[in-house]
Parts: sequence; structure tokens; C-alpha cells
Amino acid sequence: MTLEEQNEIIRQILTSVDAICKKYPESYWLKLDKDQSYPTEFVKALTKSGHLSILIPNKYGGAGLNLFCATKILEKIHENGCNAAAAHAQMYTMGAILQYGSNYQKEKWLPKIAKGEIRLQAFGVTEPDAGTDTSSISTTAIKKGSKYIINGKKIWTSRAMHTDLMLLLARTKSKKNILSKTDGLSLFLIDIREAQKQGMTIRSIDTMINHATTEIFFDNLEIENGDLLGKENEGFKQVLNSLNSERILIAAECVGDSKWFIKKAVNYANNRVVFGKKIGENQGVQFPISRSFAETEAARLTVYNAANKYDNGESCGTEANISKFLAAEASWNAANMCLQTHGGFGFAREYHIERKFRETRLYQVAPISTNFILSYIAEHTLGLPRSF
Repeated sequence: MTLEEQNEIIRQILTSVDAICKKYPESYWLKLDKDQSYPTEFVKALTKSGHLSILIPNKYGGAGLNLFCATKILEKIHENGCNAAAAHAQMYTMGAILQYGSNYQKEKWLPKIAKGEIRLQAFGVTEPDAGTDTSSISTTAIKKGSKYIINGKKIWTSRAMHTDLMLLLARTKSKKNILSKTDGLSLFLIDIREAQKQGMTIRSIDTMINHATTEIFFDNLEIENGDLLGKENEGFKQVLNSLNSERILIAAECVGDSKWFIKKAVNYANNRVVFGKKIGENQGVQFPISRSFAETEAARLTVYNAANKYDNGESCGTEANISKFLAAEASWNAANMCLQTHGGFGFAREYHIERKFRETRLYQVAPISTNFILSYIAEHTLGLPRSF
């Protein structure tokens, strides 16, 4: 595919995404936020359009496109004031399945995901006592004959109540027998519908944003050996594939959020009159908006660079982390700028600023905090001593 052909495909896709988003205006998201409800209709529309299966190869019914195209979709969704968090996991988990899944797993699940018959929207990694220290997780998957027996707990697993499948990272080798910190972890593809009948319990967590996040308990859950994704005890390496794509995709959402905040601020500054003139005539209002625009453009380019490296099969850990860091900073700065531009009206729900303000604040913390990104750059890029 030539660059011109890819650009034309992206143009057509983004036109479609725009049309979908216009059917779900800010009032739709405001009501969902008040009710703490899942955007079922919005996700169905994205699924029906085929946009969520963009990374699934053609032979399984997907579009067979790349991560760069996926970043453009998520950026556009957030630029329209919508929230792709309800559906983006299907994109960032796809890399692990395509690279490490067996032919049986791919043939069984990918066509159904592409058709929208089932959802893959949950990724169970984080635990209460491990947090970002993934190598210290304690949820176990003990092999017993033709099955694995899972026990433990996951937390901050979003969309678990609105999915059919989930990726789960669990310990398959005792910590006393591991060869390194990352040894002994394995990745599984689990059918939640069956798991909830025999040892999996999901509970919602009430949070400051409408993110449909949960905690999950495993009590002697039995799964088949065939649910193992890739090689046993190599799950940490396999998860890294999804983590890099996750950071790039989330960064694209942050860029979209930032664009939305800037547009809101510009519109308000061009219309709000105080002391007989538009507030946008004041440099004290102009400069923060301009600064946000510059930061957003810089972040956007780092996102595209990271996505292109990922698509070319190049090492992109540094680029993925930098794009997530800069985009999260840009969106948070834009959120503060937009709220300040609106003054007291920014706190009124009918202006929608406070909702998006809360939503974009998340990305300073998740899916990886800005401090951990800086630690990664210090150690892995600059060669400084490990700090923890």
C-alpha cells in the first residue's frame, strides 16, 4: 500500500468516525456521566462500522490496517468530545493475540470479534499489592493435568462487566524458582462468560470518572491448557507488546482531548465579552491557548512517530513512553487552560469542561504514571542507574 493510498483510506475512515461521533453529542456523554453508565450504543456503532477491528487481518474479517490508522481513529473520537476508553482495549490487546496466539485461538475468536459477536475489552494485569510493578504479581495459574487453576485478584480492570473475553497475566512459576524478575509469568485468553460460572467474581469500583473499572477475584477458576497465549512463563515479554501499543493509543486519545479543550477555549474566548471587549483580545488569555496548541502539535508528532516505529517492527519502548508522557502533559495543561479560560462557567456541567477535565486527569496516572515514564527514560534511554 502506498502512502497516498493509506492517506485516502484514513481520510475515509475519519469521515466515518466524525459522522458516528456527531450522533453521540456532549449531552449523551453528560447523561452517561451522571448515571455512571456504559456507552453501549456508541460502542455498538463503532463495532458495526468496523473501526474497532481495524487491526484484525483481512482473512479474519478485519480491516488489516496498522496502529498508525488506529491512533488516528482514537484521536478523532476524542477530538469530537467522545470517549474511546469504553472500547480501545480491543485495539491494544490485538498485538499480543496476533503475535503469540495459536492458529486455533485466532480462528476461533478473531472472526467473531471482527463481526462484533463478542467483545475483547479487558486486560487483567494490575493487582492491589503490585501496582505498576508487574513482575511482582501474585495471582497464580497452577497447571493440573489439562487445566490451569487460577487464584488471586486483579484491580483496575476496566470494562470487565462489558466484555466477553479478557487477557489475563498470572504467575505460572513459584517466585522461589524464577530465573529473573520477569520469569514465570504467563498470558491467558479467558472466556469471561464461562469463567463467571465457576470461580470468577467481578465487582465495580466507584471512581471520579465514568470508566467502568472493576476488581476481579479468582477462586479456583479452571481454564483449559488451550487458553494459554504463547509460551508458558514468557508472558511478561508478550505483555510488553500490548503495553507499548496501549501507551501509543492512549497518547493519541490525549492529543484528541487536547484539541477538544483548545477548540472550546478558542470559541469561548472569541465570544465572551468582559469590560466591553472579547476576552480573546487579551494576551493573558491568548498565550496559554497558544502554548497548549504548540504542546499538542509536538505531542501529536511523537505519537505518530511511535506508531510508525511500532508498525515497522522497530524497537519503540522509548518512543511509546515519550509519546504517552508528552501527550498526557499536553492534554492536562490544555484542560487547566480551558477551565481557566471559562472561569466559573468551566465548573458548570452544562459546559462539559469539568467532565473532560476529570477524564483527561487520569492519563497522568494510567496506564502508566508520568514518573514511571521518566524513570524508564532515565534508565533505558539515558543509561542512568536504576532507581527502584
